[in-house]
Amino acid sequence: MRRARFMPKSSEETRRHHWVVGEEEAQRRLDHFLVATGELGTRSQIRKLIADGLVRVDGKPAKAGAALRVGQEIDAEQPPPESHELRAEAIDIGVLFEDDYLIAIDKPAGLVVHPAPGHWSGTLVNALLHRWQGKRRDLDPMRCGIVHRLDKDTSGVILVAKDLETHAALEGAFRRREVRKRYRAIIHGAPSDDAGEIDAPIGRHPVERKKMAIRRGGRSSQTRFEVVERYRGAAMVRVFPHTGRTHQIRVHLASIGHPIVADPVYAKGRRLAMPVIERQALHAERLRLSHPVSGVGLDLKAPLPADFVAAVESLRAAAEG
Repeated sequence: MRRARFMPKSSEETRRHHWVVGEEEAQRRLDHFLVATGELGTRSQIRKLIADGLVRVDGKPAKAGAALRVGQEIDAEQPPPESHELRAEAIDIGVLFEDDYLIAIDKPAGLVVHPAPGHWSGTLVNALLHRWQGKRRDLDPMRCGIVHRLDKDTSGVILVAKDLETHAALEGAFRRREVRKRYRAIIHGAPSDDAGEIDAPIGRHPVERKKMAIRRGGRSSQTRFEVVERYRGAAMVRVFPHTGRTHQIRVHLASIGHPIVADPVYAKGRRLAMPVIERQALHAERLRLSHPVSGVGLDLKAPLPADFVAAVESLRAAAEG
């Protein structure tokens, strides 16, 4: 069975992509196929490339809804992205800890961490540029000292370095797994055991390229969880990821049949009897590490945000009713 092959070619002006349609992709719409590759941006961006004649099937311009056949060759030209000058923006960010070397921020749900197409403003980087006011010239302006990341709709503690040396030291601590992380999540259903360990490799989803999945040959990934409270059709858990893979907690909890409530990707189709929260119910509540300069232990905690607390109260009331 032949799957689609991806062979990128690039120049300073344009990125060129080439795929060969395999049996599993046959009869899919062209635009759906291209979205699943994860290489050309959003559905609307892909449809614009098609409309502009920059996508060809067997050398000829094609329509977005064209049904693909095995063996067809798809070529796409992706113009270079528009240059964007990052602006400092006065965005309020909650500070949990700060000294001359680093700052720990309580990131609210909905705040994008790094600028990207579709999110060139209103990000944590824009907020940090305003806070630094040009004082951190040695830092990469696209990262602004951010050491790790949280998904847009995950709230909680995130670390930012104020200089390159501190940034390198903190990155090393994460890489060596010296930073202990604790999350809180509300999940569908309740595990039969009060605690458990998930040890399953994670890799890119074979078809939906913006998703991760449990995959043979993926990167080793371990997550421990503890049940805090049980409700009707749901539970609250503490989660301790030993590794730091993309979407790790979301993928691992979904893999044991208990995806995070309101997760739009890994809990698609799962609903509680009543809606309790509008974003994935995942909160990075604690980071413990040694200060990269002084060596003093840091215990950084972000309180549960209001929407998370309200969700728990609703679930408790429903369980008692």
